[in-house]
Amino acid sequence: MILKFQISTFKFSIFAFALILAGCSTPEKPLPIFGQKEVVGSDTVYHTIGDFEFVNQDSAVVTNKTFEGKIYVADFFFTTCRTICPIMKAQMVRVNDAMKEIPDVLIVSHSIDPEYDTVALLHDYANRLGAKSDKWYFLTGQPRDYVFNLAQTSYFATAMEDKSEPDGFIHSGAFLLIDKERRIRGKYDGTKEDDVNRLLEDIKKLRKEYGKLN
Repeated sequence: MILKFQISTFKFSIFAFALILAGCSTPEKPLPIFGQKEVVGSDTVYHTIGDFEFVNQDSAVVTNKTFEGKIYVADFFFTTCRTICPIMKAQMVRVNDAMKEIPDVLIVSHSIDPEYDTVALLHDYANRLGAKSDKWYFLTGQPRDYVFNLAQTSYFATAMEDKSEPDGFIHSGAFLLIDKERRIRGKYDGTKEDDVNRLLEDIKKLRKEYGKLN
């Protein structure tokens, strides 16, 4: 009888200790919010992605409202790029595959050469990557300067024409993680597998902020 009591007491002690450890565990730190912030009254106003309007690979009009209530990963590219774009797109395919069954996470690829990257061309390009138009948006339909300005002022990403470059443009290889309030929550090197792995983990963290546990 005494032995049973001692065993029960020992089990209870382990259980109580586990509860203490759980209560003392450090809560997961939220992802940072990029850009300047401003305090307006009792509210903090953060930098957000500016309004935009494009067409996607299916000729559908795409605006910020398309992504309301969604997290998305954005990048800038052009289809004739022979340097970093093929590497970036191979990594973005990984993101697409990982998020295929997660409806609140989308992908947005902005073409920085919209004059060449027509809807029809982007449609074929997306098909070759196995991208579905309701999950991965390839955007065109605005002048280059419009896209360059959006990249630099909204996403803090480099995108510009440069005749000295082999393909005529210079652009960032960054993948940008955008939350449901249009705020930048992460920036990753889209040419590096380890950085894209970090992006995939940060998407999980960001979804937890919105109460999504799987």
